[in-house]
Amino acid sequence: MPTAAAPIISSVQKLVLYETRARYFLVGSNHAETKYRVLKIDRTEPKDLVVIDDRHVYTQQEVRELLGRLDLGNRTKMSQKGSSGLFRAVSAFGVVGFVRFLEGYYIVLITKRRKMADIGGHAIYKIEDTSMIYIPNDSVRISHPDEARYLRIFQNVDLSSNFYFSYSYDLSHSLQYNLTVLRMPLEMLKSETSKACQESFDIFEDEGLITQGGSGVFGISSEPYMKYVWNGELLDIIKNTVHRDWLLYIIHGFCGQSKLLIYGRPVYVTLIARRSSRFAGTRFLKRGANCEGDVANEVETEQILCDASVMSFTAGSYSSYVQVRGSVPLFWSQDISTMMPKPPITLDQADPFAHVAALHFDQMLQRFGSPIIILNLVKEREKGKHERILSEELVAAVTYLNQFLPPEHTIVYIPWDMAKYTKSKLCNVLDRLNVIAESVVKKTGFFVNRPDSYCSILRPDEKWNELGGHVIPTGRLQTGILRTNCVDCLDRTNTAQFMVGKCALAYQLYSLGLIDKPNLQFDTDAVRLFEELYEDHGDTLSLQYGGSQLVHRVKTYRKIAPWTQHSKDIMQTLSRYYSNAFSDADRQDSINLFLGVFHPTEGKPHLWELPTDFYLHHKNTMSLLPPRRSYTYWWTPEVVKHLPLPYDEVICAANLKKLMVKKFHRWEEEIDIHNEFFRPYELSSFDDTFCLAMTSSARDFMPKTVGIDPSPFTVRKPDETGKSVLGNKNTREEAVLQRKTAASAPPPPSEEAVSSSSEDDSGTDREDEGSISQRSTPVKMTDTGDSAKATENVVQPMKEVYGVSLSSSLSEEDHSIYARFVQLGQSQHKQDRGNQQLCSRCSDGVIKLTPISAFSQDNIYEVQPPRVDRKSTEIFQAHIQASQGIMQPLGKEDTAMYREYIRNRYL
Repeated sequence: MPTAAAPIISSVQKLVLYETRARYFLVGSNHAETKYRVLKIDRTEPKDLVVIDDRHVYTQQEVRELLGRLDLGNRTKMSQKGSSGLFRAVSAFGVVGFVRFLEGYYIVLITKRRKMADIGGHAIYKIEDTSMIYIPNDSVRISHPDEARYLRIFQNVDLSSNFYFSYSYDLSHSLQYNLTVLRMPLEMLKSETSKACQESFDIFEDEGLITQGGSGVFGISSEPYMKYVWNGELLDIIKNTVHRDWLLYIIHGFCGQSKLLIYGRPVYVTLIARRSSRFAGTRFLKRGANCEGDVANEVETEQILCDASVMSFTAGSYSSYVQVRGSVPLFWSQDISTMMPKPPITLDQADPFAHVAALHFDQMLQRFGSPIIILNLVKEREKGKHERILSEELVAAVTYLNQFLPPEHTIVYIPWDMAKYTKSKLCNVLDRLNVIAESVVKKTGFFVNRPDSYCSILRPDEKWNELGGHVIPTGRLQTGILRTNCVDCLDRTNTAQFMVGKCALAYQLYSLGLIDKPNLQFDTDAVRLFEELYEDHGDTLSLQYGGSQLVHRVKTYRKIAPWTQHSKDIMQTLSRYYSNAFSDADRQDSINLFLGVFHPTEGKPHLWELPTDFYLHHKNTMSLLPPRRSYTYWWTPEVVKHLPLPYDEVICAANLKKLMVKKFHRWEEEIDIHNEFFRPYELSSFDDTFCLAMTSSARDFMPKTVGIDPSPFTVRKPDETGKSVLGNKNTREEAVLQRKTAASAPPPPSEEAVSSSSEDDSGTDREDEGSISQRSTPVKMTDTGDSAKATENVVQPMKEVYGVSLSSSLSEEDHSIYARFVQLGQSQHKQDRGNQQLCSRCSDGVIKLTPISAFSQDNIYEVQPPRVDRKSTEIFQAHIQASQGIMQPLGKEDTAMYREYIRNRYL
């Protein structure tokens, strides 16, 4: 049954900043430019920010009149022609926030964006360029000598590198949370709507709302999870004074999407990584955890699978799986003053009661539920005690905390020395990881928004019956999380996460009825596509935290990497060492200033004068008596009460306060995702369509002469991949570089000439990989001069491709088989009279989706066209006659309407 709730789409997507001597006027509109809002920013205050939002929704005509009056009122010479008192400063797509150093405030605007993914019609954009504008007028500006230096430090955080936002989809939450909110009971939505109306102080908020009967649709907007929001501090000053549509929250990390074509059926595979904004920083300067349980390099990775043939959240099929990486939750650090490639690990504080680990795991229980599974890839056997220090302390902390948890919700600890297994010639690293991945996915389950497919009943699988998670009538929920860590949480962690994601992807495809068994093999188009997504994901996160790309990749651990990869690994190791030694300190200062960890204050030490930022990230050091939790009851009682479900997704009073529920007309633009996605009011070109430009398994991975088996789940040889006929090698590399953007800081000069690679245990001994199997032979790329030959190879004789030549006459047996096939197809598409009568009762003008087979839960849909009334038919016929020169006489209503249009438009 479709829900009566929909996500609220922001009505501020296009912005224009107008300037006068005394004020800035920020005019924002929706994409169709039918609704406008205006912000007034005062420029006469030298150090204070004065922002006024009248919260009124303007039409296009009203905005033009308003700007005309402002222009007229700010002219210095009224009689002079051509003079203007209102200047257009910049066009933008969103407000990142407001920031102040030692002088006045700046406004940061998004001036360029690029679409990176699409989830159920909700677009996800990447910031391509920003503009930072000083607000106070020059006549009131009070200069400070250190303002320019703070400005350079702030701008060192490159907002054009891996920052993402969406106008309608909450990127700080998982897909499971976003769809769970939309499935709230109607009674609860009605009660929340009445509360919002009583507490609302916006007199224009419900203007024009139609609430009679059941004609309304509930729109829901949730508060973002501030841990993964990176501009929360920049928007905090205006959060309570402006309308919510002005608040555009951004995340930092990675976002990539590819299209998996299964016999022509499009399935989107999306990978979203959210980097935590708490205790954020660079590799050696941020290790372990702070006093609040936030760990360094904490990234939540979510893989989303959706059937793109049906777009909406209510009728479509969606599935997701979430996993986390993060530093070991202890007080530890590494001293980089010795200039060693692997500085010694030091435990900074004794924590016998695992206070910091308790705070960290309590956060995870609240967000993800139970069980929490720790996959520790840190070394356990070493000549000198280095990484083993962390393993011993982590085991002691988990053992202590598990004493007080209920037995069914204890933390699962899986230690596995991945470096040791990599050196062994008798062990296959990925086979062992696959066993771990199977056990993990069976315990946590995954999210899917539909009941089990009928095909899983027809073709039962043993592994499917053992799957964990929480089963509900509308699908499955993921309960619990896998937390993977090594020392740096980069290379080993990325490979382990890929293997777990590959295992979860098989279950996701099986749950949607796309494969017959929950199992995927290497060297298939689907796994190659997924592996490339994870390599881009790993490179991006490694650049942000470590300063270089990955060193060890999946091919390295499969031992099929080409010999040229070793030289690239060395260059990436040197690049990482250079970044850690020379540029990480400046990057850390920039992150501290951007996130509001440090606030410049007159009369206090500047950011560059601080010997350390330890006191900025550990707030308990500034208080005399820091509060401490119980040493035994270390969890939040409400959280444990609802386990294994995550407390954040439980319907309770505390969570309902985080939601904003409003009732809309069914065709309001704020909830009409169809209109937002297809945009019928503008001209679209197929060349610019995102769904056609994204990476596709059929175009980029499938062999061009596939012939008999075009399935993306078929194992192929290296010389059969689609990459061997992609054309020019440089073109392919340019396409890869467009997807892999730089991290927050500019890379060292030598890094631009190095291709992708980097590893957290780069100083460890590695097995001799000189003996590479024949599979590791690099795929030869065709040159531009060989394009004609590649084209000839694509065109194959029909007999060779399909096994039959249509020029030869068919036998009677073949004719009878084809006739039987046609009869089966006709009988399948027939609808009984009862269904036809039911469809005839449907309201006019509404498109209905009807299953075309008896199994409505796991089948494709057919569209019943809307009925056209007599008046619409007459209008269409008049339109056709007008194209032939036969004009209809105008009535009185038409003449009056035209006169009114001329009067409003030109007079």
